[in-house]
Amino acid sequence: MVSEARRLPLGGNVVMDRRRLLDLVDQMRVAVPSEVREARGIIMEGEEVLARARQEAERTLSEAHSQVEERLGDDEIVRAAEERGRELVRQAEERVAVMVREAEEQVRARLAQAESAANQQMDEADRYALEMLKKLEAQLASFTSTVQAGIDALESKPQEVAGP
Repeated sequence: MVSEARRLPLGGNVVMDRRRLLDLVDQMRVAVPSEVREARGIIMEGEEVLARARQEAERTLSEAHSQVEERLGDDEIVRAAEERGRELVRQAEERVAVMVREAEEQVRARLAQAESAANQQMDEADRYALEMLKKLEAQLASFTSTVQAGIDALESKPQEVAGP
């Protein structure tokens, strides 16, 4: 936009289209919600991982229960089956706990990254907008002083009296 802007005759200043500049700032602000959507996607991904882990745990528990029920005929087999069932349940619970912990850590890390990126983009957009507004203010002040100097020069010029 700066390279396409009109140059002012005095100094290295340029005149930029205010609407285009504000549109650019608006576009930058619109880009930030995509980071938020990405963070939500990551959270949903984590929830899916948790759901799969729970399903696997339920399946493992179901298998353990069915194995126990098949061996109920004999006391020794029953005791062994109960022990094996408890062991399978304990292993499944440990695996689920590990999977849940890892999924939660991944979700937190990705969410922190997305929030950091979104905050950084918003900060950059705000800095850019502030910089452009300050430049615009300086240009307007320069224009105002140039116009005032012209007015002063014309007002101080002696009026010529019209002849016959």
